[in-house]
Amino acid sequence: MVKAAFIGLGVMGYPMARHLKAKGHTVTVYNRTAAKAEKWASENGGATAATPRDAARGQDIVFSCVGNDDDLREITLGPDGAFEAMSPGAIFVDHTTASATVARQLSAAAAEAGFAFLDAPVSGGQAGAENGQLTVMVGGAEAAFATAEPVIMSFARACRLLGPSGSGQLAKMMNQIAIAGVVQGLAEAIHFGTAAGLDVAAVIDVISKGAAQSWQMENRHKTMIGGKYDFGFAVDWMRKDLGIVLAEARANGTTLPLTALVDQFYAEIQAMGGNRWDTSSLLARLER
Repeated sequence: MVKAAFIGLGVMGYPMARHLKAKGHTVTVYNRTAAKAEKWASENGGATAATPRDAARGQDIVFSCVGNDDDLREITLGPDGAFEAMSPGAIFVDHTTASATVARQLSAAAAEAGFAFLDAPVSGGQAGAENGQLTVMVGGAEAAFATAEPVIMSFARACRLLGPSGSGQLAKMMNQIAIAGVVQGLAEAIHFGTAAGLDVAAVIDVISKGAAQSWQMENRHKTMIGGKYDFGFAVDWMRKDLGIVLAEARANGTTLPLTALVDQFYAEIQAMGGNRWDTSSLLARLER
């Protein structure tokens, strides 16, 4: 058991911190909206902190899950940031989907101060967080990973070190590239089948047993057919992630035509008012 802090109690962080506490770890939480941290503490029996620095003081491992690069810099390096209070030999594990650049910057700052930093973005969405079934992609030092992995497994079903600092974020970019193409393909298949007069649900029941099968097909086709887009990862968040992907692609010289196209499709959905619809709402764009 370790002494841990969790910074950022959004739809992902709130249940992730709960799983840590349920596994017997000592957990202190910080959230920008203090009332949410207080609610978490009343439900789970942990402690709250007034600032990220207060949350990090004396902890073995500090976890974070915030919105973007700027948020991450704020809670680590900003006034009252966690890095000011990290103990020598401690580990900071960041689950934010952010850029590889900021991961490398924070890893260097942590090393200079005598503690470790792991970039560890997750896949599995809110349901994965709620059920403790996230997939965690990690970049950083092997020794820090060996210490942090059993604690991360409090809310994960898979966790793997994929290389040096930044590798976790680059792996998450691959994940988002793959998802973008799969969801667009599924949306087009449903759109086509409906126009052709097929029983789309019956067709998907058959083709999901073959090479077309995917997580998106298994978990989203029914809600897509029903025109319901209130499940899972929001369009605004996906556009943030794809923006990170496309910036990295420009930097490393790769060409991602499908990803860029799907990103523009999501921009159209935002223009339709679908900012908070889930990513399967690509079908709604086709059915306008």
